[in-house]
Amino acid sequence: MKASANNLNQTQITDTLIDSCRNGDVRAFRELYNAYSGAMYNICLRMTNNVSDAEDTLQEAFIQVHRNIHKLENAGSVSAWIKRIVVNHCLNTLRKKKVYFEDPEVVEVEVEQGLDEEHFSWTVAAVRSAIDTLPHGYRTVLNLYLFEEYSHREISEMLGISESTTKTQYMRAKEKVRQIVKQQNATR
Repeated sequence: MKASANNLNQTQITDTLIDSCRNGDVRAFRELYNAYSGAMYNICLRMTNNVSDAEDTLQEAFIQVHRNIHKLENAGSVSAWIKRIVVNHCLNTLRKKKVYFEDPEVVEVEVEQGLDEEHFSWTVAAVRSAIDTLPHGYRTVLNLYLFEEYSHREISEMLGISESTTKTQYMRAKEKVRQIVKQQNATR
């Protein structure tokens, strides 16, 4: 049976594939790569917001996966293990670009009270476009919390910032997305 991200949750298939990768089987690693590269590329693209950076980051992450496959203790957690490597590489890419996370006391975001969301439409494209325009710090926290499902505590540890800063960045990112989508709808 050919491996895919969906059927790799089956322990026997996963164990066999990971054992083959550990033994240097290039075909097995290609199968592992094929099973996970699509989903991991999407993470890279969401976090870096740049196709070239996403491709480079994905490649670097899978090189690390290949080099360290022998360190994977539980083949059943391969998905989470690969995802963690990918996210760490994304964060390193952002650090190289000097992305910083603003202190909650410094940034001003206009918070609109009583936002009536029923009067404008939310489309996936509009929200995606709004997220793409966020400052890197906001977008990174929003992606890690909302899409990658890390807790604020985990995000604060990954980014080396306080938990309250991650919560503030997330709240402000959501508000900024609302403002952008509302503005886009007003101009239609």
